[in-house]
Amino acid sequence: MSTETLEHKEAVLVKEKPSEGLLSKRRKKFISDPLVDDNPISIQVLGICSALAVTVKMEPTLTMAIAVTAVIVFSNLIISLIRDFIPNRIRIIVQLAIVAALVTLVSEILKAYYYDMFKVLGAYVGLIITNCIVMGRLEAFAMANKPYDSVLDGLGSGFGYAWIILVVAFFRELLGSGSIFDFKIFQAIGWSSFPTNGLMVDSIGAFMILGILIWIQRTKTGHVEAH
Repeated sequence: MSTETLEHKEAVLVKEKPSEGLLSKRRKKFISDPLVDDNPISIQVLGICSALAVTVKMEPTLTMAIAVTAVIVFSNLIISLIRDFIPNRIRIIVQLAIVAALVTLVSEILKAYYYDMFKVLGAYVGLIITNCIVMGRLEAFAMANKPYDSVLDGLGSGFGYAWIILVVAFFRELLGSGSIFDFKIFQAIGWSSFPTNGLMVDSIGAFMILGILIWIQRTKTGHVEAH
């Protein structure tokens, strides 16, 4: 068989190979796994600091969730695009520089358009730079995968982080302040004498709710720490 015939057959095989769908089964797992089975907070136990520090109220928690998700997605995208040009010995420095630039951008946007929230979150926005979830996804995924897959991975990790801290904030604000997004729930339903729990306003309340969430989720998934 001639070389031209072999090359023609190979070209036909390559041409006939179906391309992977934008949301194929494999790619859907990038988003679904971090929500439950491989959640960055409840399973990997990463990003705990902000889960405890900013979850007294729903509004700052939602802002932090959006900020972290945006930073993960765009840093994953950028690192994936330039991964072949990053010398291995300085890859961590490059990752930190990109994350720091994105966090600074988020901080300036908050300062310009949402200054009251910027004052509430304060230094916690800056601490996104050292958030283990962000750096972990860059090192474990974006450095080895294509841009689109990296964006999906970033969305999955961001959503997984977001729903956990929002649930913690929901119960802390509801039980600690009797409100949700500063709307007085119990007064609205005629239960103005509802006894709020000051423990929920303190960080110990976040520990308790987060511990219960981790217990429920690990019971459901059967996750056990490796020894």
